[in-house]
Amino acid sequence: MSLKRIGITCSTVLQSPYGERDVLNRKYARAIENAGGIPLILPVSGGAEMAAKYLGAIDGLLLSGGVDMVPAEYGQDALPELEDTDAERDQLELPLIKLALEQNVPIFGICRGLQTLNVALGGTLYQDLPTQKPSDIVHAQSKLGVTRDTFTHTMNINADTRLASIVGAGAMQVNSHHHQAIDRLGSGLIVTATAPDGVIEAVELPLNRYVVAVQSHPEETATHDERSRKLFAAFVAIL
Repeated sequence: MSLKRIGITCSTVLQSPYGERDVLNRKYARAIENAGGIPLILPVSGGAEMAAKYLGAIDGLLLSGGVDMVPAEYGQDALPELEDTDAERDQLELPLIKLALEQNVPIFGICRGLQTLNVALGGTLYQDLPTQKPSDIVHAQSKLGVTRDTFTHTMNINADTRLASIVGAGAMQVNSHHHQAIDRLGSGLIVTATAPDGVIEAVELPLNRYVVAVQSHPEETATHDERSRKLFAAFVAIL
């Protein structure tokens, strides 16, 4: 049986007692491992040149969560509500996504990963949901004082989509750790799930071999939720 090597993008910490660091929540790697894949963490380094080298070493790409994107990447000035950004990560991930799409490498995007995928395809983001798209739903659930693996709202999954074939159509419980979201949809993407307030919760790219992205964090809920585990299992199984 061939190896199923999943490259996982990571975040950076620019100031620490040990200098600059690449960081990743271990739950991403554990979810991939539990699904039968081999997780390989991709450091934030080298931009487009390194992106091509990374793709030569992996079978699938998992775009992890993290800080806000630099708004200039989608043609906007920063709003006061913008939080921390990571320009170096953007400069690696955007060409990494574009090359992966060109080479038909399977992609699974999570939270920031959904947003970066959208921007790579020419879409835009709400920089801050509470100010630009007010809602009764608290999408940044840390403000509710609950744990990261707690479900706090539902998303409604459209029938006749790849996502529905994986976890079923209709309502699905999700956790929520974001204050940004997709505004204008990127080229070729279709919306596969929305929150009750209309915020886009999942997208996919039907013309490619496998491109699925969710706004929630299923790596946090995979330990106790079968549908979350299915998202990782389906991704690894396509390789």
